Amino acid sequence: MGTAAIIGYVPLRRASENFVDRITLERIDRDIFSGSCKAGAPQQAFGGQVAAQSLVAAGMTVDDPARMVHSLHGYFLRPGRTADPIVYLVDRPRDGGSFSTRRVTAVQYGETIFTMSASFAIYDDGPDHQFEPPNVPDPESLPKLPLELDSENHVHSADAPDERLLDLRFVELDATLPPMPGRPQRIAWVRARYPLPDDQRIQACALTCFSDLSLVGTALEAHGGREENSDLMLASIDHAMWFHAPFRADEWLLFVQNSPVAGNGHGLTSGIFYNQEGRLVATAAQEVLMRRRRSKG
Repeated sequence: MGTAAIIGYVPLRRASENFVDRITLERIDRDIFSGSCKAGAPQQAFGGQVAAQSLVAAGMTVDDPARMVHSLHGYFLRPGRTADPIVYLVDRPRDGGSFSTRRVTAVQYGETIFTMSASFAIYDDGPDHQFEPPNVPDPESLPKLPLELDSENHVHSADAPDERLLDLRFVELDATLPPMPGRPQRIAWVRARYPLPDDQRIQACALTCFSDLSLVGTALEAHGGREENSDLMLASIDHAMWFHAPFRADEWLLFVQNSPVAGNGHGLTSGIFYNQEGRLVATAAQEVLMRRRRSKG
């Protein structure tokens, strides 16, 4: 993913509405990059955007265009600030015959706010199987919803990027799937509102950003949602993704989410992405901090 592949993209509308503009980085040195995060709560960067920018930095050090990201693992260590630049430091542990591994450290004012390990590989032939997607309504039949959504159902506006970048439509589960053990706790169609470059690495960066939108809320679904848990301290602890097949994040993807367990102040969430042809293209997982606020004193 060269610099020109991102900076050279011509936005369809003004830059504030262009997702690629949000993940563009400036190369400071061979493996050092700088960017800024404008999306998210006031004075706090949206974690999905920091993760996406970290993946951009990693990809810009992988010279072989045939090597696509197939997995990433990140940890949110401190909240990032929206008004200040973030420096991304990339380490190159390995470039083998089939795999390239990168480690990224995101730093603000000398403090590490996020770390990521990412692996890139060529596509190979091998066995093929997957879970089948649930039978849900077509996205165009569902109402358009802004990201300032009510806390009972969906994401919270303070945690979300600019709604002009994203189209998000939630499936009404009770009207779609019968209650049963293991039923998904949240299903949504998601896509970028405007076309993205064909570069599969940029598509992966977009999906990395989008995948951080609603997993925290999914962990709360079994406990009454955000309104019933206003006394909880909530934060993403880590984020992992696996990419299984090529996809486009500017076309509809079905995000099927679950939270299999919560306890000891943590909740585990996961989700799988299907394209409209029913191909399982990516998996996301996240651990969420969801503990009672501690009294000061």
